[in-house]
Amino acid sequence: MRRFVKNFISALFIVLLLVNGSSAETNYDYNDAQEAANYIAHFMKDSPDIAIMSGSELGRFPDVANIDDKIIIDYQDIPHWPRATAPGNKGRLILGKVAGKNIIFLQGRPHYYEGYSMKAVIFPVRVLKLIGVENLIITNASGAVNKNFHIGELIAIRDHINFLPNPFIGANDERFNARFPDMTQVYDKKFLETLKNFGLKTGVYGALTGPSFETPSEVNFLALIGADLLGMSTTPEAMAAHAMNIKVCAVSFITNMAAGIERDKILSDDEFAVLIFKESEKLIDLIVKFIKTL
Repeated sequence: MRRFVKNFISALFIVLLLVNGSSAETNYDYNDAQEAANYIAHFMKDSPDIAIMSGSELGRFPDVANIDDKIIIDYQDIPHWPRATAPGNKGRLILGKVAGKNIIFLQGRPHYYEGYSMKAVIFPVRVLKLIGVENLIITNASGAVNKNFHIGELIAIRDHINFLPNPFIGANDERFNARFPDMTQVYDKKFLETLKNFGLKTGVYGALTGPSFETPSEVNFLALIGADLLGMSTTPEAMAAHAMNIKVCAVSFITNMAAGIERDKILSDDEFAVLIFKESEKLIDLIVKFIKTL
């Protein structure tokens, strides 16, 4: 009996180690990224022309964009890949073709406000680089500070103000990027011109930690320092991609006017979700139109 108990406890310890080990051992370093890249590459038939990274604002993309040769990979199946827990983020990576171009669509992203480290937040972008991605579209939902912008409008991000922790803090691996990456032109000029030719206005995106929305006084301050839009994502991924010589294009879907702009209007994430569901097709159409220009 004593031997049975001893063996049972040993077996239980091993099971617990296996269950918890994957998260404990994930450092989101180069080796982890390479392992994830190797797993994804196993499903790829051709080199990718572009990757699209989104949150809830592009949740309908796989159903509307006519993706050919579709292959769906759950995030939970990719080694070390952080789970997407934010509402509307399905947590899937989709390979396929749109308008004849090979695409990789990330349906959901990790956010700093979910409790992830910055290394986890930029991990998917680093994996994309290792599988050969050279062009990246990032989309987000945002609140407008600029009073010339309107709810439901699409805005091309031309620059940003980052209030999230810098994603390059900590030990640096030159295989990813230089120790001090330049951020003069994070968002590719040619891509930006393409979006302007499509009729989009441009704006400066302010990234904050969230998950609470900003106060009216914070919004006033952010307007004074040049922010046109506010959100809780995008800048870490854009910075990491740019540092690895990936060309970045970013589009923001305005779901609301920022706090205090419409007097005492209370901000509701449920209300934004309804708006996104009703009007997201124009963002999807824009992404497909952009892909055709590559």
